[in-house]
Amino acid sequence: MRAVISASRRTDLPRCYPEWLAAVMRAGEVDVPLPYGRGSRHVSLRPEDVHTVVLWSKDFGPLLDNRGGLRDALSRYEQCYALFTITGLGGSALEPSVPPWQEAVRQLDALVGFVGDPRRVAVRFDPIVHWVEAGTVRNNLLFAEAVFRAAAERSITRIISSFAQMYDKVRRRDWPWHDPPREEKVAIGRRLVELARAHGLSLRACCDPFLLEAGAEQSHCIDAALLTALHPRGEPADPRPDKGQRAGCGCTLSVDIGSYRQRCPNGCLYCYANPVAGT
Repeated sequence: MRAVISASRRTDLPRCYPEWLAAVMRAGEVDVPLPYGRGSRHVSLRPEDVHTVVLWSKDFGPLLDNRGGLRDALSRYEQCYALFTITGLGGSALEPSVPPWQEAVRQLDALVGFVGDPRRVAVRFDPIVHWVEAGTVRNNLLFAEAVFRAAAERSITRIISSFAQMYDKVRRRDWPWHDPPREEKVAIGRRLVELARAHGLSLRACCDPFLLEAGAEQSHCIDAALLTALHPRGEPADPRPDKGQRAGCGCTLSVDIGSYRQRCPNGCLYCYANPVAGT
């Protein structure tokens, strides 16, 4: 069975490392460092060995502009699927090097054109972040309606979301985080479920029990059934669960070719992969 390639949960390859990604795709192979210094894994990237390339990014501009020949390199594969994170916080102190949401949504038409079907794009309004500013709790929920509407206008049907997880690494950063109680998260989730429905969208919960309690569907960000249905020849993707992911993850099996050594310059303060000096 051909592999689903994930590029990448570990760093924003399409935005920050497009030349590297194009080079390994052209080479048809890559050695991926394993976590905790346990060596590396050799991964075939030959088109005949790949079912789908799943791309995770907050900015698909480099791909769409064919930086490093990335668009050409990916065009050799039968299917690409894009997970586009648009939180509304691009350009703010929380996402200092990410494009503003208005710029991000303008990429959606070209991105749908590249992958060939709006069902091959999911928008991640993820995470939902709360913080205290001038004595008032702020969040990015005010951007939800505009992001949801932009997705619906392009016939994209899936919105994936979760509340920011306050990992110890995140809490140590110099930012006044606020973590709402369960009841508030569930109430927010219900409003988002209704907002999604009003736009003809399906809200999916990514490892988030509060959104599930609010009525969101379980997310399968990498979804073998969907990738099989969308495959140009109907070839089945591996339906086994991906046991290497965090608790509550609904993803099916894939091979991630990114590395935490490829440090992401997006600078998102809530990100578990953004290291803090001395930690």
